[in-house]
Formats: sequence, structure tokens, C-alpha cells
Amino acid sequence: MNDVPTSEHPASTPEIPSSGERRGDEGRRPPRGGPRSDRPKKRDVSGWVILDKGVGMTSTHAVAVVKRAFNAKKAGHAGTLDPLASGILPIALGEATKTVPFVMDGRKAYRFTVSWGIETDTDDAEGRPVATSDDRPSREAVEAALPSFVGAIEQVPPRYSAIKIQGERAYDLARDGEVVELVARPVQIDRLAVVEHDGDRTVIEAECGKGTYVRALARDLGRMLGCRGHVSALRRTRVGPFTEADSCNVAGLDAAGPEGSLAHLMPVETALDAITSVSVSRDMAMRLMRGQSVILRGRDAPVEGKIFATCGGILVAVGDVERGELVPHRVFHLGGTAAGRAS
Repeated sequence: MNDVPTSEHPASTPEIPSSGERRGDEGRRPPRGGPRSDRPKKRDVSGWVILDKGVGMTSTHAVAVVKRAFNAKKAGHAGTLDPLASGILPIALGEATKTVPFVMDGRKAYRFTVSWGIETDTDDAEGRPVATSDDRPSREAVEAALPSFVGAIEQVPPRYSAIKIQGERAYDLARDGEVVELVARPVQIDRLAVVEHDGDRTVIEAECGKGTYVRALARDLGRMLGCRGHVSALRRTRVGPFTEADSCNVAGLDAAGPEGSLAHLMPVETALDAITSVSVSRDMAMRLMRGQSVILRGRDAPVEGKIFATCGGILVAVGDVERGELVPHRVFHLGGTAAGRAS
């Protein structure tokens, strides 16, 4: 990872006026559902909130809760976390939504429990049993099997997954009773380790790349060991640069209120820690914000690759350097409420 040089927001940094600041509304009829004053005004809030999602909450509901807690205009998450699972769900507010792909492409870490003896149609505890076994693996047998699943492997996703088949989600087809045949896909698993074992259950830690299904891993491990298995508990402990140490929970956000919650807001550029940064002048920043490319000068200026540019410590653009010229692909307007890094 590369450190990102930043400083306090300079007074000269261009700001984009909020689209919600309008004049002459005094005499207009209030919207349906009550007077305008009954609804808190949505704010231009930008940054990352790392939510420690509880079991039973959907990712969509989690985004709605965080959006409401900040009175934010725009929000989205970086990677679905099933209702059965708990743990790290990075939620982007405002301009941070433009950096979601960088987080989704990052490495992930999980701690999960495999219950032996039953394979389910969903590969987790919410499904119905489709195969059973009276056999139970020893810790040594589980540890001996894990290396077969480490590295670049082919994995068949669960039938109940969000993968599309001819435009339909696999889980929708499965719920309708259709036979879902998914093909194996390449995934990268960097580490698997047994941390607890009691005969009927094994707790495993995993570090893996984008697109890996822990439920499928438990299913395939149970089949290899001849004892069947499914995920009975799952917790995500890291997504890209974000860890449990960065997280907050719903109760904490509710107690803090919209202003106090800003303490949990991380800078937009935190999502870009895996790529190189470069500082640019104000004139160059203005060009980038208009979608125009700029030439990077100096002995240490990168000549190729993906980078992000800052001006006075404020994120301006993300793009690719081609023969010494930065071509912006995403530009940012961080003039409203945004988290900033200390200089």
C-alpha cells in the first residue's frame, strides 16, 4: 500500500454548490406526506462508513439505515453480505460511491463455522437438507484437506446465489423450483486455517479474492471428506483496506445522531490505498475535474499505471497514466461534508 500525502483543505480548492440549495421555495406547496419541515434535509456527505452488520439484516437494509443516520443523499455498499452473516460491510456515501469497484476488487477475510453431517440446498443453515452422513472428520483430516482449496481453484457457486443465468438471478430460479446448473468459475483463495474443532463443527479462517463463496467452500470440503457439511455461522472480518478496527454498529450510529456520526466517516480515498497517489497543482486539478488529461512532470512522476490525484490533500480524480499523461476516469467534487485525513 502507498501512503497518501494530504493536508488541510485549502481555501482555494474549488467547491461545487449543493444542488439542494435553492431559493424562492417559500410560497410553494409542500410535498405529499406532510410539511417540508417534517423531513430532515438530505446532506452532501462523502466518505466510507464501515458497518459491523448484525445477523438477520440484509445489506440493502443496512445501507438504508446508514443513509438515514447521516441524512445522506446517496449511499451504496461494496459487496453483499448475506443476512445469515455478520461483520464488515463497507458503505459508501456521496462521492465515495465512485470508488466502490476498488473495494469490491480487494481481498477479503472470513471466519466461518462448518457443521458436519448435513449438506443443504443453500449450503448454509437456512436451507433444507439434501444429503446427510453419520461420519465426522478429525481436525487432522480437515487440515489435510484444506491445501486442495488454496491457490487458484475452480469453484461452482451455490445454487442460491446472485449470479445471473440468462438475465435471471440464480436464487430466483431456485426458489421457483427450476433446476439451476452453474458452471465452475476461477477464484483465488490465499489462506485457510482451522482455529477450532469439536467433532461436529470446525471453525475456519479464510483469506480470498473477489467472487469466492464460503458456502461453496464448506460444501466442497464436506464432499471431499465424505461427511457432508454446510456453513452454520459466517463473519467477514476484512474487505480491502477496511477491518473490524474501523467498524461501527447501528446502535452507535443511532446514539450519535447525524452530527456525531461524522466521527465514523472515513475519507473517500481510503478505498484507493492499494494504488499510487500523486499531488497536482490547482490548475491541473481544475483540468482533471473537467475530464481533461494532464501531463505529470518531475523525476518521480509515474509514466504508466492507475493512480489517484490530490490537490492540497483533497481527492480530485482517479485515472490511468499513459506515457506520462494522466487520463481521468473518475472525478470528485468534495465540497460538502466529507471526511479528511490529517496532514
